[in-house]
Amino acid sequence: MLRCTDVRKTYRVGARQVEALRGIDLRIDEPGFYAIMGRSGSGKSTLLHLLAALDKPDSGEIEIGGTRIDRFNERDATDFRRTKIGIVFQQFNLIPTMTALENAELPAILTGASAEESRKRAADLLARLGLRDRLDHRPDALSGGEQQRVAIARALHFSPSLLLADEPTGNLDSASSQGLWALLSEIAQEHSVSIVMVTHEPAAAAHCRDVFVVADGRVKTRISTEGLDESAVAARYQQSVATA
Repeated sequence: MLRCTDVRKTYRVGARQVEALRGIDLRIDEPGFYAIMGRSGSGKSTLLHLLAALDKPDSGEIEIGGTRIDRFNERDATDFRRTKIGIVFQQFNLIPTMTALENAELPAILTGASAEESRKRAADLLARLGLRDRLDHRPDALSGGEQQRVAIARALHFSPSLLLADEPTGNLDSASSQGLWALLSEIAQEHSVSIVMVTHEPAAAAHCRDVFVVADGRVKTRISTEGLDESAVAARYQQSVATA
């Protein structure tokens, strides 16, 4: 479902060349909830941007659902991202003048899809995410957790095979964060989607099936969380980065 092979990316910062990714190899073959963890500057955010087709690697291959996205031009990347990849950001990115329902159906509106079908799809998703009674509320009338659920409904509108989440609980309290991590795990199972979340929190990673630890622009190790609690995940992660 997701494959990265020897992916490299270098940025120029002033007169310096910064190697953000130095040969990333990563493979996900089954739907599930996965985490990418790493210290600041490790390359995890750069990797997420490449997976989202928001940028192109200098070299290497990125394949999503059997499609090579590293070869895309800007128009192809936009079209693929709109319908095949769902993206959930830390900043919910909802339009403040629109209701929850209008925000959730926005991706379909932008593609010119049937208004009736789009509205029904958005309403169904919001209901399944526990927002049946909040469809007509604007973002300022929703809690942070509710706003993030609207953002998730929007990201799921076209049933993407890959859902990317960039620190999705960064603006939520601990109770809302716990609820969202559990929800993402449920979504991965119910929708047969691969969810890849960038996080620095072991509590979040403990909800995931596997954790990819990124250090110095490479995947250092892959941690299976089966049978591990939050403290054990944190210990495995710290051990990985200590030897990076």
